[in-house]
Amino acid sequence: MNLAALETTVRVLLAPGKGILAADESGPTIEERFKSVGVVSTAEQRRAYREMLFSTTGLRKFISGVILYDETIRQKTASGISLVELLRDREMVPGIKVDLGAKPLAGAPGEKITEGLDGLRTRLAEYAQLGARFTKWRGVLSVDATRPTLPCITANAEALARFAALSQEAGLVPIVEPEVLMDGDHTIERHEEAMTLVLQRVLAALAGQKVSLETILLKPSMVVPGTDCPQQAHPADIAEATLRCLRRTVPAAVPGIVFLSGGQADVAATENLNALNQLDDVPWALSFSYGRALQSPALRTWAGKPANVAAGQKALLHRAHCNSAARLGQYAAAMERDGVEVPGTRPVVR
Repeated sequence: MNLAALETTVRVLLAPGKGILAADESGPTIEERFKSVGVVSTAEQRRAYREMLFSTTGLRKFISGVILYDETIRQKTASGISLVELLRDREMVPGIKVDLGAKPLAGAPGEKITEGLDGLRTRLAEYAQLGARFTKWRGVLSVDATRPTLPCITANAEALARFAALSQEAGLVPIVEPEVLMDGDHTIERHEEAMTLVLQRVLAALAGQKVSLETILLKPSMVVPGTDCPQQAHPADIAEATLRCLRRTVPAAVPGIVFLSGGQADVAATENLNALNQLDDVPWALSFSYGRALQSPALRTWAGKPANVAAGQKALLHRAHCNSAARLGQYAAAMERDGVEVPGTRPVVR
């Protein structure tokens, strides 16, 4: 394990004012999202969509790295350049999702375990050859009065830790993603309770596998009430609950927290990240690794039509700019109306 190289990648990914674009949707997931805007999910349409995202002029000002899917890391642009090379040319670090998805956990109705450890060492070596510099593995945990159960938490924590150890062995920075879902009617207090237990077990498992905490990134959920909870929370309350949870569970040795958006609305994800970065005495860089919260406006605007590429890129750049500001605690609602000017472009106006 070359710790110096891993540390360099971590520093690049956590550059001030920048975050990570998660573009690692699996085949079924991107098919569902394409269907929502009337687009048939073909390999060519998926390539065209991701090329639109990655080639956005000025995106590197706000995005440090991009998480790819197995199909995407092998694809080329319309002009024959690999998408990995496209990202590198634009000074964004290519990463790769390496888990094989969440499947039902035996003996635990309604709970899941993420698979993909079999053969992972071989796949990691191939991804490194293809140009990836970091990896991601997602564990999925549901919340209600009795879930997540301890067996489910333990199984997912051990899988995350094995993934992280193998990634570092391969010279790749692991992004450890324990997602405690916001689906349901649970309160913010119940979500915090579940999130605290999950993070305790994940960090213990990482220690047990002798993972270098200094060269990982943690991608947890924010602590939020369930989507169906009648009592929703203000960004300041979400920030306080999230930071309290992190302080109780995550060592300061971890260099950065790159939050997932986890189904939050585009603007809400930005507001909550901004509130977190306005708090004091935080030992980690607090950044973002958003998928839908960055992509959704671009996808709706593009809608599979080549004539809409420029407009789709403007929509992406706008959300990236807003989240970049939130990364610094400098986001304001007025930014949703105002434009952002990047050298070599015209101001982007929503």
